[in-house]
Amino acid sequence: MSSTAAVVHAPAYECDIGPHVFPTEKFALVRRCLVAAGEIDEAQILCPEPAPRTDLLLVHTPEYLSDLEHLRITPRTACSELPLTAEIVRAYALAAGGTTLAAREALTRGVGINLGGGFHHAFADLASGFCYINDLAVAIRVLQRDGHIERAAVVDCDLHQGNGTAHLFRDDPRVFTFSIHQQNLYPIKERGDLDIGLDNETGDDEFNRRLAEGLERVWAHRPELLLYQAGADPYLDDQLGSLRLTFAGLEARDRQVLEGAAARKIPAVVTLGGGYARKVSDTVHIHVQTSRVALHLARQRSPSPQ
Repeated sequence: MSSTAAVVHAPAYECDIGPHVFPTEKFALVRRCLVAAGEIDEAQILCPEPAPRTDLLLVHTPEYLSDLEHLRITPRTACSELPLTAEIVRAYALAAGGTTLAAREALTRGVGINLGGGFHHAFADLASGFCYINDLAVAIRVLQRDGHIERAAVVDCDLHQGNGTAHLFRDDPRVFTFSIHQQNLYPIKERGDLDIGLDNETGDDEFNRRLAEGLERVWAHRPELLLYQAGADPYLDDQLGSLRLTFAGLEARDRQVLEGAAARKIPAVVTLGGGYARKVSDTVHIHVQTSRVALHLARQRSPSPQ
């Protein structure tokens, strides 16, 4: 059993979306920082293939995928708040392939990290909130289809509720969705298995206290795989929100989730999610910090065989 986390990244995660609050350059910057710090070697990084249509159809409707493939601006695609180009669609298919690859690897290594992904606002037939393809849902459905897992949990600690993920799994008792987020903010909320909406100005202590309460419900579900959406946007200087977490508070968040999974020998998959700090370097720092926590834990854990 490997004691090294799988790290997944594709250069094409960084795509041209024009002037935008979403810094797609962060994906390459996180990779570069982790390599420069000696946390990972370039040779260690796995490059995914785009998720095939057969995998995407486990989550998304044929009509919606056809719109994406043919770059059609329709009511199904127009709410992404992004351009619709072949380069962008490929980047999202790669992210779905990346989260799926990280999940497969996590089953044998204990931890898989996709230096991208976490696109939790995508619905079966609707793009929204910078999200075209729900990579979290695709990874779960692929592993269920292939007989690797039955029960899974999504722990979503992004600033925004994981509305697409909650809706996709709302009628599936095998998948527990937990989202902790700013309440008075985009999106219109969907019903997950557990949703904790936080007041504006919530800081480190309250966030992490409420997170600890929620995680007890996650562990009670006894998931065979945990997908962690580790958004950087609860940060106090994020442009899109009003939560007030510090770097230290976000690291404590990551440790709660990932140490909890490790203690229970639950394979964990990390995705980066959102992050819109005024300084891109702050967003990158938070993502690097999350990745470092996961990498260090992977060296300490011995996951159960799957």
